Amino acid sequence: MSSDKNSNLFGFLNVYKPKGMTSFDVVAVLRRITKIKQIGHTGTLDPFAVGVLSICIGKSTRLIEYLKDDKEYLATVQFGQDTDTYDLEGEVTKSYDKKITKEELIKVLKFFDGEIEQFPPIYSAIKVNGKKLYEYARSGQKVEIRPRKVFISKIELKDFDEKLQQAKILVACSKGTYIRSIAYDLGQKMNCGGHLVELVRTKAGLFYQEESTKLDDIKTKEDVENLLVNPLDVLDFPKRILTDVEKEKVSHGMSISNNTGINSNIVILVYGGKIYAVGIADRDKISTKKVFEVLWRRLFYYWECCLLQTHLQWRLVSIIV
Repeated sequence: MSSDKNSNLFGFLNVYKPKGMTSFDVVAVLRRITKIKQIGHTGTLDPFAVGVLSICIGKSTRLIEYLKDDKEYLATVQFGQDTDTYDLEGEVTKSYDKKITKEELIKVLKFFDGEIEQFPPIYSAIKVNGKKLYEYARSGQKVEIRPRKVFISKIELKDFDEKLQQAKILVACSKGTYIRSIAYDLGQKMNCGGHLVELVRTKAGLFYQEESTKLDDIKTKEDVENLLVNPLDVLDFPKRILTDVEKEKVSHGMSISNNTGINSNIVILVYGGKIYAVGIADRDKISTKKVFEVLWRRLFYYWECCLLQTHLQWRLVSIIV
């Protein structure tokens, strides 16, 4: 694998994750195609789920924290049974005779709108005391699971098959929301049981399913390059164009004057039509927080300084001796 140092790929990919692959599998495929190790994603999808997986290439991985993290899903919920994983891949733990109606389901969905508390599934990667929940589950160990607050900005019934007792539900939610838990909790609320049988992520931040590219259609590094989304187009923060002098200051982590009146925790510093750095603005200055374009040059400069310091120390020792 070639060094990321020599890569000029910098941006985001909107990939449609296929069924049966983990999110890390998708990252691994793209690493093989591009020969770039520095690739990450902005939100895990379970193997049975499909849909939008936003990928960061190169140094854009350092921008993940600045991306919008709201998600939207189309979930298919099967009522009548609970499973230990809250989805179709788990073992059935309880079956119910009760049948629900469309009207009953619509009424109950209202309880899941806004800020709610939910317990994550025991088969999940959330850590408790340094250990993932699914590790406790697989070893049969008991563990206390605490509820987490999440925000549901939209929950809407799209279709309901009363004969099959199966519903398609659109859910727009905050980061960290478990759709499997919503499926299970719906079943508990109506005393009919429920688990997730299909999940499509239709939106992640500003990336939409309609604009995504199937992983099978990405075969070469040139394909990746052509599909890259410029971070400037999706980062919704104030932007400040740097002069040559300011660019040099920022490259060394120095502050620059804030002569544009920007007052924001985050400012995108632009040079040559690309993101050069991220800064923090106050009334009279913009402090440098992260630099992208010259990271390797700065590391090389630091390495040279260390060598010079070591050399001077040896010279001093030899003079004293």
